[in-house]
Amino acid sequence: MAKPLTDSEKRKQISVRGLAGLGDVAEVRKSFNRHLHFTLVKDRNVATPRDYFFALAHTVRDHLVGRWIRTQQHYYERDPKRIYYLSLEFYMGRTLQNTMVNLGLQNACDEAIYQVQGLVAGLLGACFLDSMATLGLAAYGYGIRYEFGIFNQKIVNGWQVEEADDWLRYGNPWEKARPEYMLPVHFYGRVEHTPDGVKWLDTQVVLAMPYDTPVPGYKNNTVNTMRLWSAKAPNDFKLQDFNVGDYIEAVLDRNLAENISRVLYPNDNFFEGKELRLKQEYFVVAATLQDIIRRFKSSKFGCRDPVRTCFETFPDKVAIQLNDTHPALSIPELMRILVDVEKVDWDKAWEITKKTCAYTNHTVLPEALERWPVSMFEKLLPRHLEIIYAINQRHLDHVAALFPGDVDRLRRMSVIEEGDCKRINMAHLCVIGSHAVNGVARIHSEIVKQSVFKDFYELEPEKFQNKTNGITPRRWLLLCNPGLADTIVEKIGEEFLTDLSQLKKLLPLVSDEVFIRDVAKVKQENKLKFSAFLEKEYKVKINPSSMFDVHVKRIHEYKRQLLNCLHVVTLYNRPEQGVFVLKTFTLSFQAAPGYHMAKLIIKLVTSIGDVVNHDPVVGDRLKVIFLENYRVSLAEKVIPAADLSQQISTAGTEASGTGNMKFMLNGALTIGTMDGANVEMAEEAGAENLFIFGLRVEDVEALDRKGYNAREYYDHLPELKQAVDQISSGFFSPKEPDCFKDIVNMLMHHDRFKVFADYEAYMQCQAQVDQLYRNPKEWTKKVIRNIACSGKFSSDRTITEYAREIWGVEPSDLGSVEEAILP
Repeated sequence: MAKPLTDSEKRKQISVRGLAGLGDVAEVRKSFNRHLHFTLVKDRNVATPRDYFFALAHTVRDHLVGRWIRTQQHYYERDPKRIYYLSLEFYMGRTLQNTMVNLGLQNACDEAIYQVQGLVAGLLGACFLDSMATLGLAAYGYGIRYEFGIFNQKIVNGWQVEEADDWLRYGNPWEKARPEYMLPVHFYGRVEHTPDGVKWLDTQVVLAMPYDTPVPGYKNNTVNTMRLWSAKAPNDFKLQDFNVGDYIEAVLDRNLAENISRVLYPNDNFFEGKELRLKQEYFVVAATLQDIIRRFKSSKFGCRDPVRTCFETFPDKVAIQLNDTHPALSIPELMRILVDVEKVDWDKAWEITKKTCAYTNHTVLPEALERWPVSMFEKLLPRHLEIIYAINQRHLDHVAALFPGDVDRLRRMSVIEEGDCKRINMAHLCVIGSHAVNGVARIHSEIVKQSVFKDFYELEPEKFQNKTNGITPRRWLLLCNPGLADTIVEKIGEEFLTDLSQLKKLLPLVSDEVFIRDVAKVKQENKLKFSAFLEKEYKVKINPSSMFDVHVKRIHEYKRQLLNCLHVVTLYNRPEQGVFVLKTFTLSFQAAPGYHMAKLIIKLVTSIGDVVNHDPVVGDRLKVIFLENYRVSLAEKVIPAADLSQQISTAGTEASGTGNMKFMLNGALTIGTMDGANVEMAEEAGAENLFIFGLRVEDVEALDRKGYNAREYYDHLPELKQAVDQISSGFFSPKEPDCFKDIVNMLMHHDRFKVFADYEAYMQCQAQVDQLYRNPKEWTKKVIRNIACSGKFSSDRTITEYAREIWGVEPSDLGSVEEAILP
């Protein structure tokens, strides 16, 4: 056994308490060497850092397997209601360290690797899966195993260039292929109505191969499953080509079928209407629902024989959560299976479907809502189009009975949108076919009720709820900021890692001199680490004593990266440059490949940085850094080092945000509008402990009614005019003077997000930030208050609310550690 830890060591390794037997260094070392030798077929003379990583990953996975199997056995024995979380994307981040933290293996693994002298290489759906496992819920994440991820971003001459994210090139040690559960998914074909029921015939079949990844809870015995589907062509794909001798062509055409899981579509704020995307959406839904029904029908672990044949109890045993509209086809697909395959009466099938499905809305932007052409459905999913028409007809009959003569209401509430191109409104389908609809922050849920789905709310107000998003404190504090986690544990213990509301216990320490000093010290250490990382990876030298002002997120104009740009340019222009606080602006965001304006904004940021960073008069007082390829592992470095978090979207446009919560938990103060979860953060910590500025939702609406005129602000604010003129004239792009004309034209004439309207308030608010930052003690007091009041924003709280108020489930108890490990 490993030598007992001293009290000091325990404080430093808070992730390894309470798991007797798992932390044996000799055992870990032996397992590590065994995998290096037998799994990777290497010895230490030729092993690479990647080999060491894989050997350690396999070692850690060994400790998961017993729990993983036992968890699934437990679910079959107890037969709890299962939750199925369907999402087209899961940003899991790096798995190894997170798994070691959740298993309590970090200390033993660190020590074992040290002894063998090895080297170890180290977003919402992922947080939710973590919380479901930590809360002991019988939950499954379902999605697509994309061969290529979102893309790797490179910055070349200031412009974004996309490179393929070949994340599976070297294999994935965490996943387990399950070819025995491969399932057929049908496309195209024709529909025939026969005396025996409706038949979908002459379809093209693609096989869905599942790959399972374990999702461990934090220091409990639950290991849930994330199942991702990969598209495979059947062996008889295009068999007719074989018969005419074109064997090579037929084999090459298999790629067409397998393209379904080839690449992730990055355009999450714009609806493109590509057929491949619709195929992806149906592919994951069809495979998942077959899997769900197989599991519902079986009762014994490992048994595939159907036991349940009556679907009356289906909603008591199955909850399907639709994460945005991408899995909306679950509704017509479940209806198709129940009515066509299982021969359930239509009305009963509809009742079962509604009770089973629930829908989470993630956006209020009209351009992001999915509206598929009817013609595309007719070709690709003809039976589903019939079912959607039937659903819509019954829905409109119901509305017409309640609101006779209100034709406009029928038009607004129809799933089918008439026009030159008839379209299917997938959000309307989700609302109609679900028993619960929720937004992801209180202000967002109100907008959903009063604007986006106003007619539906009037029809069924009881259906609408709010579930404010949350983040997992295991990854976003314990793993990414161990120094701060340590400091907190020394004061209040470690219960906050599974009950984040415990952070309230820090409130009496807001004025504690020692705690203030310790928190400030951790922040400075994180800034030094991040500065060293920037120097090594980006060849940029920054002043670690400067304020780290951070703006990192997905890019969309509503998030107003341009407002931040105008602020930087204004500071650069001010003659009294010695007056403002030393600042390092760190920005990072990826633009969808087809989003011209977003790419232009990235070019503007890098161009401003080129001028500011090389101005000898400014020196190190002002730096602008663009971090390329923002991702989970980069977020884990930048968030703990941030002093100021920019959350400056136009009020009423951001659904929630989770980055704002991560920064708050890690000791950054927030400058932001009253939008998304910022509103609740201000409520929790007190608005005086955030830097709130700008138009409120009602102000934005009033300005829309009056008419927003950007030129009024441009003419009346000299510093704004100077900054805009510099961008327009080519001051930041001397070789291409017209480079940013499109940005200026948009700001002056087509700005839906009213950047200029908030400019003056934003500049004044930034001045308040500077003033407080000059008083480190008062600044740190606000930091402590923010940390202490961030407990609400745990994904554990969010998932508990989903479980209680939408899914109707209770956590499972898997018993003791010893029971969970199989011989």
